[in-house]
Amino acid sequence: MAAGGFCRLPNGRVVVALNLPRPAADGTGCVRVLVHAQNRARALTRLRNLGLRAVYLRGNAAPPTPDEITAVLHHPDGLIWRTEPDSGVLAPEPVTELWRPIRSLLRRPTAQA
Repeated sequence: MAAGGFCRLPNGRVVVALNLPRPAADGTGCVRVLVHAQNRARALTRLRNLGLRAVYLRGNAAPPTPDEITAVLHHPDGLIWRTEPDSGVLAPEPVTELWRPIRSLLRRPTAQA
């Protein structure tokens, strides 16, 4: 379903990275989600408990980079995301978008009158 991977830290905990379709009304774009947890199963359970039910980690094709690991370790929730750059670009530009807490991704848009 989605590319992803994990990295085991020296203390035995893991950082899991997943590329997922954006859970929005238009369904366009992908997001990169990082989770810091005791093990891979608990990382996926954290996402499933937030409503991302069909999340699986198969293989280790896209493990988190050292910069991503640092970002998730310094976040108090240990669960962050940002939009994924287009994969069709030949020479991708460096990502300048900041990491955001998962609450902002899952927040329902409010109806405007």
